[in-house]
Amino acid sequence: MQQEQVRSIVYALQQNIRRVIVGKDEAIELALIALLCRGHVLIEDVPGVGKTTLVAALARSLSCTFKRIQFTPDVMPSDITGFTMPSLATGQMEFKPGAVMSQIILADEINRTSPRTQSSLLEVMEEGQVTVDGVTHPLPRPFMVLATQNPVDFVGTYPLPEAQMDRFFLRITIGYPTIEEEMDVLERYSGQVSPLATLQSICSAQDVLAMQEQVGTVYCSPEVRSYVASIAAVTRNHPQLALGVSPRGGIALLRAAQACAVLSARDYVLPDDVRRMALPVLSHRLVLSPEARMKGQSAEKLLSALLDSIPVPGRGL
Repeated sequence: MQQEQVRSIVYALQQNIRRVIVGKDEAIELALIALLCRGHVLIEDVPGVGKTTLVAALARSLSCTFKRIQFTPDVMPSDITGFTMPSLATGQMEFKPGAVMSQIILADEINRTSPRTQSSLLEVMEEGQVTVDGVTHPLPRPFMVLATQNPVDFVGTYPLPEAQMDRFFLRITIGYPTIEEEMDVLERYSGQVSPLATLQSICSAQDVLAMQEQVGTVYCSPEVRSYVASIAAVTRNHPQLALGVSPRGGIALLRAAQACAVLSARDYVLPDDVRRMALPVLSHRLVLSPEARMKGQSAEKLLSALLDSIPVPGRGL
């Protein structure tokens, strides 16, 4: 598949999702960039702004299997990964697949389940497989987890641990619509049929895999790689950060910049691609120091200031 074909399919996906999601082009594009990079997405925002609808629209736009997991305190790890039990027909132990055995997974309100159940997704998100009773089962490809959570509701929630956060390729916030956008939403949803129910698939699973392969062909100069490494390094030595960007985060940033270049009709990465993707890819991986939290600092503001302090390589590299 050529880059022109990738851009054509991504544009068709964007247009399809826009039939349901109004005025949130940035969120749609970030979700598609994560898809191209084989990444997982954390959608964090207040209730009712379209988090679940965005995931459902993406899933309907792809000819891939889709499952929604509603995370609650009583969900067990075996509900996610599966379990083995004796077969009534043969008497042999038989694997019963869990909810995660699908290509597109919506982990709805992921922070409402226990840390034990949350940890069942660690192997799934990193290695694309599940291990049950010592036997490893590969997941279907492509595979993507899109998780939602409400950042302001703390009752009955379990904050995601740092290891879990680091496995999310990027974080998306949707935000409230403008008055004009909300009027459009009200018009679209005032009929008898929901716009979501009318969506048709745009591309197949094989198309997604081919697009993912294309991202890796984008050229990254040594200067751009040094820029990514410098961003990661400065977060690890900052006094206001208890935890900086991991090597996994640096790889994710470079991959996101490659996908950004593809969507911009280039076969090489610019420093601007890296800078544009830095906040959605890195901010959720940072852990502020207690002193920074007491001062009301945020990871996004701190990361923006750090980006301004790092020399940017010359354009066209």
